[in-house]
Amino acid sequence: MGEFKHSIDAKGRLIIPAKFRDQLDGHFIVTRGLDGCLFGYPMAEWQQMEEKLKTLPLTKRDARAFVRFLYSAATECDIDKQGRINIPDTLCAHADLTKKCVVVGVSNRIEIWSEDRWQQFTSTTANDFDEIAEDLNIEF
Repeated sequence: MGEFKHSIDAKGRLIIPAKFRDQLDGHFIVTRGLDGCLFGYPMAEWQQMEEKLKTLPLTKRDARAFVRFLYSAATECDIDKQGRINIPDTLCAHADLTKKCVVVGVSNRIEIWSEDRWQQFTSTTANDFDEIAEDLNIEF
């Protein structure tokens, strides 16, 4: 859980918040995410997701496309001694990561957003939050 702002440097290095580092155990998988962000999964979570992806029907075009898109950019990231990871150019381009970033804890993964996209997403979602909860039948 949580939302943390950091900057990505010219070499594509981003600090992973200390709160997440222990849970990620020094390395994790980063890949293209939905809504224009990146998804980062601890190895155990990634392996569970791989098992689910294997059940998708190979005969379905959308399933093949989704799996290809997800796997083709997936990369194992090691956290260095300064708490940083190196994000490949392909992933930076997907998430429009240029300078200011937001790292968000979401259930079993982290998400890495450009600050601009994150602000857009949160302002849009804040306006619709009650309606979204009602549509999903969420009870608190």
